[in-house]
Amino acid sequence: ALDPQTTDSILGLLSDINERLGLTIVLITHEMHVIRKICHRVAVMENGKVVEEGDVLNVFLKPKEEMTKRFVQQVTEPVETQETLKHFLEETTSGRTIKLTFVGEAAESPLITQIIRKFNVEVNILQGKISQTQDGAYGSLFIHVDGHENEVNDVVDFIKSRQVEAEVITNV
Repeated sequence: ALDPQTTDSILGLLSDINERLGLTIVLITHEMHVIRKICHRVAVMENGKVVEEGDVLNVFLKPKEEMTKRFVQQVTEPVETQETLKHFLEETTSGRTIKLTFVGEAAESPLITQIIRKFNVEVNILQGKISQTQDGAYGSLFIHVDGHENEVNDVVDFIKSRQVEAEVITNV
C-alpha cells in the first residue's frame, strides 16, 4: 500500500542489496509489475501448492496455468488494451488484427517500417508496450494489417521469420 515513488525506491534498494551482497531475496506479492521489475525467478502458488515456476521472462511470455495467465495479463494486457481491441474488432470488417510478441533484441528491430516498405499493405498500430525484466526486454504490439489477402498472409509469414511471435486475432 505504498505510493509508486516509494515502491520504486524500495525495489531499487532490494535490487542493490541483491547485487552487492549476493543475497537471495524472497518476495511474496500479487503485484506482477514488482516481479517483472526486480525478480529473476517466479513461482505461482494456488491452494498452497506451486503450480508454475521458472525464469520471469519465460513465465511472462508463455504462462501455462490459467492462474498465471491471469496474473501476467495484469502487466502485459491491461483492461484498457482489452477494451480498445474489443471496440476495434467490433468496428473492423476487413484485414487482420495481429498480436506481435517480441523478446530481447527483436523488441528493438524496426519491424513495422520493414513491413511498410516491403509490402503493399496498410498498417495501423492499435496498442503496444515494451517492458524490462532482469533477463531482458519483452513486448507486445497489436496491429491491424489491411490489403490483398496474399499480401497480408505474406506479412504474417515475414513477421514470424523475424523471430517475432504473431498471433492472428481476427481473420476477416
